[in-house]
Amino acid sequence: MGDFLFAARSCLGFLTTIPVGISMEGLAALGKRLYLFPVIGAVIGLLIGGIGYLFGSLLPPEAASVMIVASLYYLTGINHLDGLSDFGDGFVAHGSREKKIGAMRDVSLGIGGVVFCVIAVLGLFAAMSGILERDTAGAGYQFLAVMIASEVSAKQAMLTISAFGKSIHPGLGSIMIDETGFREFAIGLIFSAAVCVLVFAGVGGGMHVGPGAGAGAGLPVLGVAMLGSAIALSLVVLGTANRNFGGISGDVIGATNEIARLGALLVAVAWAGAA
Repeated sequence: MGDFLFAARSCLGFLTTIPVGISMEGLAALGKRLYLFPVIGAVIGLLIGGIGYLFGSLLPPEAASVMIVASLYYLTGINHLDGLSDFGDGFVAHGSREKKIGAMRDVSLGIGGVVFCVIAVLGLFAAMSGILERDTAGAGYQFLAVMIASEVSAKQAMLTISAFGKSIHPGLGSIMIDETGFREFAIGLIFSAAVCVLVFAGVGGGMHVGPGAGAGAGLPVLGVAMLGSAIALSLVVLGTANRNFGGISGDVIGATNEIARLGALLVAVAWAGAA
């Protein structure tokens, strides 16, 4: 139990800016229990959902969304967004795999990274605005449920690409990749699916949730759809990385988090808009 809690604390420190303390020993313990990623994703979603409730109650949806996006990156840091930037630079680079990997590892920010990050941040803003606008109960539990499901889905996507990808160079990312297999993926998936279904089970009224949906009817299916979209996007990123780089790295895993989160949120907006 002690090692498990140590790993959980290290996971919280790794995925957020919360000063819980993190060490190489903690990362080693986490490396053996990467199925904890979705667990911490649920914690992040809970915190962001609470922040969203506060700002959504005080501000119009657009202004609240700006504050929520800022709070998200304040809480989680920009390491994953930096990974998306590097992934974008490598993706748009011309030439051999070696040149593409070099572009991805280059500390300078290129136009590919700028475009990818702008799209991601604007997408988050648009998705959160859409969810808040459709939450007629006033940014209440519905928004909280969507935030929890999106963060859990994003972390399961990171677990998915780590489990099925191969490392292209040594580093922290390679430790995650080498230590993650089908067992970790399956444990994480069971937890993630349970959360994404249960978190919507009590949602009723307020939010338009799809054609013919009554008070909360069909919302557990939305949770499954959000999780499924995130996993599918992680496999798309994996295929793209394999073609361009011959494998994955920590940057690709971080990029997967950003892409999968956005994909899950857009599914929630599309589902709500279908009403």
